[in-house]
Amino acid sequence: MNINQGIVYTLYNECQDCYKCVRRCPVKSIRIQDGHACVLADKCIACGRCVAPCPSHAKRVRNDLDKVRQLINGGKQVYVSLAPSWRASFSCTSGQMIATLKKLGFAGISETALGAQEVSIETARLLNQKDKGLMISSACPVIVKYIRLYKPDLAEYIVPIASPALTHAKLLKNTYGEDAAVVFIGPCIAKKDESDTHKDLIDYALTFEELKLWLKETDTSIESGDCLGEEFVPTFAYEGNLYPMDGGMCETIKRIGIEDKVHLYQVCSLEAFDLAVDEFAKENLKNPVFIEALACAGGCMHGPCIATKLSDVNNVSRVLRHVKYRDSIPTTPDVVVPQEYAPLDVDRRTYSMDEIQEALHRIGKYLPEDELNCAGCGYQTCRDMAKALLNGDAEPSMCVSYMRKLATKKANAMLKSIPSAMVMLDKDLRIMEANEAFARMFTGEEQETYLSDLQKLAGLPIQTFFSADKVFASVLASGSEAHKENYKFNNKFYDLHVFPIEQNTSIGVTITDMTNANHAREIVAQKAKEVIDKNISTVQQIACLLGEHMVQTETILNTIANEYNTDEE
Repeated sequence: MNINQGIVYTLYNECQDCYKCVRRCPVKSIRIQDGHACVLADKCIACGRCVAPCPSHAKRVRNDLDKVRQLINGGKQVYVSLAPSWRASFSCTSGQMIATLKKLGFAGISETALGAQEVSIETARLLNQKDKGLMISSACPVIVKYIRLYKPDLAEYIVPIASPALTHAKLLKNTYGEDAAVVFIGPCIAKKDESDTHKDLIDYALTFEELKLWLKETDTSIESGDCLGEEFVPTFAYEGNLYPMDGGMCETIKRIGIEDKVHLYQVCSLEAFDLAVDEFAKENLKNPVFIEALACAGGCMHGPCIATKLSDVNNVSRVLRHVKYRDSIPTTPDVVVPQEYAPLDVDRRTYSMDEIQEALHRIGKYLPEDELNCAGCGYQTCRDMAKALLNGDAEPSMCVSYMRKLATKKANAMLKSIPSAMVMLDKDLRIMEANEAFARMFTGEEQETYLSDLQKLAGLPIQTFFSADKVFASVLASGSEAHKENYKFNNKFYDLHVFPIEQNTSIGVTITDMTNANHAREIVAQKAKEVIDKNISTVQQIACLLGEHMVQTETILNTIANEYNTDEE
């Protein structure tokens, strides 16, 4: 069962209550229901941070392979927009990659970097025209979605042009006709979101992982040899191939040419972006400032579906080795796709302090010192967790400290209510914990001391109070339970039940005083014996009486019979 299947979704039956995805999600777009994680599609920015770290592989990315196959089989001319980071994922030449993709049914293979070059030219033109103010790149769909959902005040500063992938798709349609279909292939999950919202330009987006899966499913190997004649269409790209690296876009803008007044700045990761724009005040900017913002640390080379285990140095080297530079770059783009970025609606509920306090009480936080802010639940602070509870996105059971305290309280209440003595021992048969009944039964003159503070028993050898070493040692070693009835110790009889907690490490013991019960049994047995003896005596008397009566009866009958016989004669 998949919960709320969006671009990133959860396999419900595989999900465990580890909350690792909550910890990794930068926008907390995950709801916990019955201990299982549900990705909230309307809040998700498709960064993919929750996918790889999931220990049970319950987080999945929507697979669009069947849709792409149907598109190809439908008779359309389908062109690939291939992200420049492909060289980090596939060890082959461009000719081999083109031939392989054509074998899968694509009409032509083109480089997304062509669209990146057009975007850089237009961005440089806009920056040179600007006197001052902020501009944020539109290249990364995760950053764009993040701004529109969670930093709506910055939406107006996104460069008002479409991303390189969308621009490239427009270039392909201008070249091969509006009926031509475009499939993007790259390391980015969020490109699926971009294709979903721009079906007029990109039909579907695949990840490198999906492409590798496709090759495996169809038993298609990467073409070998020179693959002469195989070229990217409509032409190969130049400096646009720098885009997947940290600062790659800024480098292309510099090569185009910008005025000295323009300040270029690059950030990679959402955290770095937050730091860059935190407390942003536009009146303080006296120059045009451009931020190349990418959501993945290290750029697109570290995309969530890059599908490679090579080091960053190897990946960058592979890409840079094939970058070609133009002697001169046009100052006017051939293709521009205007795009306005308005804020998106998202639930931004606020709560009063009373509501937050009430939610904190639900997880046992009554005083400031109770708020540990341990982040075990996935939220940075206990108050963030309280807000998630109020939103319905979290459950009290997510709070580790609260559940531990609750379990301790329940265990203590249970131990206290048990009339039998209860004690837990370590591997050296020293007391770890004991209940009040144990203190009452075995601590003798020091009973009051131990009853006032049971923790004083901790660390003391059990032999100080009760001895059953062979039984305890046997359970520790074997990991099997042992039950001894009428176990005699200090002239008393006990019902002894020993069970393993962790083999060779700890055991638990319950001890029930059966002495009084045995005495009662003896009294009952004695009374029963008396009754039985009396009954036997009565029976014997009855038997005797019956015997005498039968003799008398027989004598009388014999006399009558004899007399009757005499009369007849």
